[in-house]
Amino acid sequence: MNILKLATALLLAATLGACSAADRLSQIGQTPALSAIENPVAQAGYRPVVMPMPEPGIDSYQANSLFRSGARGFFKDQRAHRVGDILTVNVVISDKAQIDNQTTRGRTSTSNAGLGGLFGAALTAIVPTVPVATAIDVNSGVSDAGTGSVNRSETLNTQVAAVITQVLPNGNLVIEGHQEVRVNFEIRDLVVAGIVRPEDINADNTIASSKIAEARIAYGGRGQITDVQQPRYGQQVLDAILPF
Repeated sequence: MNILKLATALLLAATLGACSAADRLSQIGQTPALSAIENPVAQAGYRPVVMPMPEPGIDSYQANSLFRSGARGFFKDQRAHRVGDILTVNVVISDKAQIDNQTTRGRTSTSNAGLGGLFGAALTAIVPTVPVATAIDVNSGVSDAGTGSVNRSETLNTQVAAVITQVLPNGNLVIEGHQEVRVNFEIRDLVVAGIVRPEDINADNTIASSKIAEARIAYGGRGQITDVQQPRYGQQVLDAILPF
C-alpha cells in the first residue's frame, strides 16, 4: 500500500512537472503576465467578515440643522466610508527578533537481579554461561541535546491602495488591496487586508498599517528569480512524503 501511494505521488509529480515545463517553455522570452483586475467579493475563497457587534445606536435628527447624520463638517467628507471607496494604506513594518535557546537532557538507569534456588539451578542447566547471581541485567541511557536560534530583521515601507469590501454594523470598514509591480522578468506582489475604523483614516484618505485590525499583509514575488530560489516539484513531493 505504501509503495502504491509512493508510485501515485511520483506519477502525479511527474504529470505536474510536465505541465509546468510545457507552460514555462511556452513563456520563454516573454515577461510574466499580470493578473486580471477582479472583484474581491466574487473570488472563490472570499468570505464576509463576521465580528462581535455592540448594540446599534439610535441616530437623532433635528430640524433645520446644518449637519447631516454621519457628516464631519459643513463640506462633503472625501474620506472613504462606503463599499467600493478607495483609501491608501501606508505599510510600515520594522521587525527584529533574536532568540537563542539551548537544551540538554540526560538520564542513566541500571538494574540487576539474580535468581537462586531451584530457578537458578534450572537456568544454569539450560544456559551454563549465564551467572545465576546476575541473571537479569538491564542498562539504559538517554541523552538529548538541542540548540536553536532565530535572528530575524525585516523592514518594509511602501504604499498600496485598498478597496472597502464591507461595512460592518458598528461602522468599521473591511478593506482589501492587491498590488502587482513587474520589473523585467520578476513580479512583486503586495496584499493588504483587515478591518479599520473610519476615525483612524487621515484627512488625506490614508491610514497606517499599524491601525489595521486582523491585518493580513503579504509581500512576495513570482518570476524567474523566485522560480530559481524554489526547489523543484519533485523535491517538494519527496520532502512531503519521506518520513526521514
